[in-house]
Amino acid sequence: MTPSVILIGPPGAGKSSVGKALAKSMHVDFADTDSLIEKDLGKSVSQIFVDDGEPFFRTNEERICCAAIETFSGVLSLGGGSVLSQAVRDALKGSGAAIVFLDVSLTVAAPRVGFNRDRPLLLNNPRQQWQTLMEARRPIYESVATIHIEVADDSITHIVKEILSKVVNT
Repeated sequence: MTPSVILIGPPGAGKSSVGKALAKSMHVDFADTDSLIEKDLGKSVSQIFVDDGEPFFRTNEERICCAAIETFSGVLSLGGGSVLSQAVRDALKGSGAAIVFLDVSLTVAAPRVGFNRDRPLLLNNPRQQWQTLMEARRPIYESVATIHIEVADDSITHIVKEILSKVVNT
């Protein structure tokens, strides 16, 4: 079985971009749980928030993330808020995968995220919202991560090399 790597972190950390590049370098599949949710529910994450609300989204996110953690082999990127679920945290801890926390500052995340309408939790005062989310989630990210990567403004190639060096040595 191919070793799995699961990427966690806040919006703008580069989970999807790094995940795709990491999967390519490892010659494994890549999946993003937000994309899996969109496929399963037939609409975008932002539209799910608008139409059905955050509780509905979180319930489905938990179901889809837990299933992906249990069955997916390769590189998996989790949505930033998925770790709020105890079931997801338990699945992560029991997965045997390398859980990589991509840590990023607001200064680096802001231009990446763009704080646009596609990020429903960041609509009102987006910089403050991001900071508040990160303050609440940081202890959770740190508690489930087996590898901590400071993203800063490093290139995707550099981040992938750093992850690979730590995954091989884990």
